[in-house]
Amino acid sequence: MNGPMMLDRRRVLAGSGALIVSFSLSSALAQQHDAPATAAPNPPGSLKTSPYLDAWIRIDANGAIEVFTGKAELGQGFKTAFQQIAAEELDVAFESLKVTTADTRLTANEGYTAGSNSMKDSGTAIQNAAAQVRALLIAEAARRLDQPEADLRTENGAVIAPDGKRLSYGELVAADMLHVQAQPSSKLKDPATFKLVGQPVPRVDIPAKVTGGAAYVQDMRLPGMVHARVVRPPSYGAQLTECDAAAVEKMPGVVKVVRDSNFLAVVAEKEIQSIKAMNALAAAAKWKETASLPKQDDLPNVLTGLPSQNTTIFERGDPAATGVKTIEAIYTRPYQAHGSIGPSCAVAQFIDGEMTVWTHTQGVYPDRQGIAEMLRLPPASVRLIHVEGSGCYGHNGADDAAADAALIARALPGRPVRVQWTREQEHAWEPFGPAMVTKLKASLDGNGRIVDWNFDVWSNTHSMRPGGAGSLLAAQHMTQPFAVPAPKPLPLPEGGGDRNAIPFYSFANARVVHHFIPAMPVRISAMRALGAYHNVFSIESFMDELAALAGADPVEFRLRHLDDRRGRDVIERAAQAFGWKADQKSAQDRGYGFAFARYKNLAAYCAIASEVEVNRETGRPRLVRAVAAVDSGQVVNPDGLVNQIEGAIVQSMSWTLYESVTFDDTRITSIDWQTYPILRFNAVPDSIEVHIINRPGQPFLGSGETGQGPAAASISNAIANATGKRLRNLQLTRKRIKEAIDA
Repeated sequence: MNGPMMLDRRRVLAGSGALIVSFSLSSALAQQHDAPATAAPNPPGSLKTSPYLDAWIRIDANGAIEVFTGKAELGQGFKTAFQQIAAEELDVAFESLKVTTADTRLTANEGYTAGSNSMKDSGTAIQNAAAQVRALLIAEAARRLDQPEADLRTENGAVIAPDGKRLSYGELVAADMLHVQAQPSSKLKDPATFKLVGQPVPRVDIPAKVTGGAAYVQDMRLPGMVHARVVRPPSYGAQLTECDAAAVEKMPGVVKVVRDSNFLAVVAEKEIQSIKAMNALAAAAKWKETASLPKQDDLPNVLTGLPSQNTTIFERGDPAATGVKTIEAIYTRPYQAHGSIGPSCAVAQFIDGEMTVWTHTQGVYPDRQGIAEMLRLPPASVRLIHVEGSGCYGHNGADDAAADAALIARALPGRPVRVQWTREQEHAWEPFGPAMVTKLKASLDGNGRIVDWNFDVWSNTHSMRPGGAGSLLAAQHMTQPFAVPAPKPLPLPEGGGDRNAIPFYSFANARVVHHFIPAMPVRISAMRALGAYHNVFSIESFMDELAALAGADPVEFRLRHLDDRRGRDVIERAAQAFGWKADQKSAQDRGYGFAFARYKNLAAYCAIASEVEVNRETGRPRLVRAVAAVDSGQVVNPDGLVNQIEGAIVQSMSWTLYESVTFDDTRITSIDWQTYPILRFNAVPDSIEVHIINRPGQPFLGSGETGQGPAAASISNAIANATGKRLRNLQLTRKRIKEAIDA
């Protein structure tokens, strides 16, 4: 290895009596890499940014194996998939492995768990790290046994010689091994030999969730723990003008009232005492509010009327292609909440100048940076440990609850402090998914082919996640407040508001413009799929409108404009499994819809066909069945993948038919499940089928967010097919559908 070797000592010392597997990539791997050192490519996945093997794999002297990931398990099931990957490449039993997720003291810094990148980044890193560790174990065994490496094999955590001699992994790592960086490429196993990868393995995170075990951060109870509740301002920008806390401080069990300007909280010995004290403190607090919110009824015009930074993100021209029929359409999306079933929660403890926070944040390192800045502590003195939260894909109140707990814990050194938000606080104060407007215009030639495509999208940023203290509510409300950072668009190719705005289809002429709106009328940030949800809804709804104009079947029309073979495969698979036929007729008051997208134009492919029933008397829509096909590259756990697509369809159905944040000129008004309705169990589809196209040996493609956009468009297209009326403004409520039917 060239240059100095950097070791993180804390990882070496993390396991008493253990050695971290991070040894020299000697001649066992050198033969695989012929490029000169100066031109060596980067290792794959997150090995690029965390290249030392000890960031990913640890083997104790007794043979126990621990795998590390900087990603946070949010219900995607990747913890199980990573365990399968590592066990496969290391030739050990699945049950013998332990997977440790995001922890700033133990795991690599993989930033945020977002964008369906966990398998691509962390899964790829673990796969390659495990393969290299296995090769190094073989090389060490060959040296000890004086045997050619090619004659040795691995099985059940041991290297085995032709004569049957075995050296366990624990015995091998007891040697004095060097800590080195991963190599750019690995000798991965042939997919044809896989025993675990590709098999449906029960998820390791499920049992506690269905048996009442301690599954979530909300379930945490530490010795000596106290309970805190925060009194939030009633609206954005409200100023606390008066608060006599004397009576609250005398209430049973109250330990402390914590106030720092507009940050107000109470701590008690028991949770019920903290709730009563919070209510009393809220009654004693007086606030000065300012009417600053826009008119909700005119939101699309508000958004398109705000100053924007306009960027042409895609342009293609063919003057020879001209259209004979042209249509235009505008689609809108409201602000939407994450609607986490469990309101946000965190536990923090401050001991000897060191702050530890247990949190369901999706970015332990960025959140640590924000909390350290808020507390004016060095980042090394702040540790964040990820614990699952009960609900959320995106940036909800998790980071804010972590900051709340840290700020309160600093005022009570030594005692663990648990902060639990209320339902009303979660709905009123979490960052919402941004409202969006899209304007589309397209032309067909005489053969019914799209020859001109124009797409404009207006949107705020889709990420105000921590990294600095200004993204945290507690830090914004302190006496010396931290300013909210300037919003920025997320760069392509993944993008934010423009994610999936560039068409995946082939059009002779096309132009896409992103109108980035810096002003944020309400608090917003990342929500699952970001701008892809609305952009795919818009594109795929418009494709149906154009198919109708061309007199073409919607499935055939899409294939007519799609060159990508894998994309065509998922469309054909979904259509075939659904029983889709050209010129098909649905039953009365029922309709069929179809949609397709490749998430971010670079991740998993997904096509969905839907059957929807509409009650013409009430306008009530019901998704009867959905059939999806997905290609996410090499499949690790097919059951886990099916879970993700099923969940995407159900979640998108809820967004599309029910969910919209409401507000008046001062306050958010959708603060409970009555004012912010979501999908109920009695509206769940009769059936959801997911058909997987596996691509053994191909790279992992993120799939957790690939279904949201296609599901929305498929449902919308089915409603249009059932009613003969096209609705373009989300959400597609029964009221809007009834008005369209009666119009």
